[in-house]
Amino acid sequence: MSSICMALIQTGLFWEDKQANLDMLEAKINQLERGVQLVVLPEMFSTGFTMNAPTLAEDMNGPTMAWMRRVSTEKRVILTGSVIIEEQGQYYNRLIWMMPNGEYGYYDKRHLFAYAGEDVHYKAGDKRFIASVNGMKIHLQICYDLRFPVWARPQEPNEYDVLVYVANWPEKRSHAWKSLLMARAIENQCYVVGVNRVGEDGNGNLYSGDSSVIDPMGQIIYQKAESEDVLVVTLQKSVVEEVRSKLPFLKDADGFRIED
Repeated sequence: MSSICMALIQTGLFWEDKQANLDMLEAKINQLERGVQLVVLPEMFSTGFTMNAPTLAEDMNGPTMAWMRRVSTEKRVILTGSVIIEEQGQYYNRLIWMMPNGEYGYYDKRHLFAYAGEDVHYKAGDKRFIASVNGMKIHLQICYDLRFPVWARPQEPNEYDVLVYVANWPEKRSHAWKSLLMARAIENQCYVVGVNRVGEDGNGNLYSGDSSVIDPMGQIIYQKAESEDVLVVTLQKSVVEEVRSKLPFLKDADGFRIED
């Protein structure tokens, strides 16, 4: 039976303090019981959502990547979340998919949050990233991508089973966060997982978390507001297959291709 056991870490973050964040997150990961296959961390989990890329960016051989590789190997889990990466003079809000064997994939945030100047400081990606674990396909996106449904829409039948959004989504727009997570699940007939932070950042923005797991019918399996939390949940591919089989709405979808 294809399934995935994942841990969602909803936490506060120390503003622009990498070591404090990595130490805090490792302590939470160390408390997980055996059997977890994937650990999902928030957007920019080592710094908070900052535009201070020139000071905080690392390359792909930097200390945060080394930390991800070590923790993933020691705990035998896949780690995912986004960090600030510098490459050829450009800065990226890059989601890393780190596997226990030290191999990794990545996704550069496509939709940069111009309202906060992210488009000025970072370069947008142009390719989607879909990973596979134990027979389940997971489509990985970052925060503001949630507002753009075409970027999440399957381009072929059964392209993925789970949509994952890692975020620093402010409390004042939490209604949009919760509503759009539900919409993505209903329209794509898939699980949707959203992992957001809590607390206050260095710019005075408040975050209510509202990390969520939504099933392919749009029903809320889990949603947590305000406080830190670690959820361990198992998602079953058979649930997705059953919904898509009984209600084959995706067959009626408009055909399209996303161009780079």
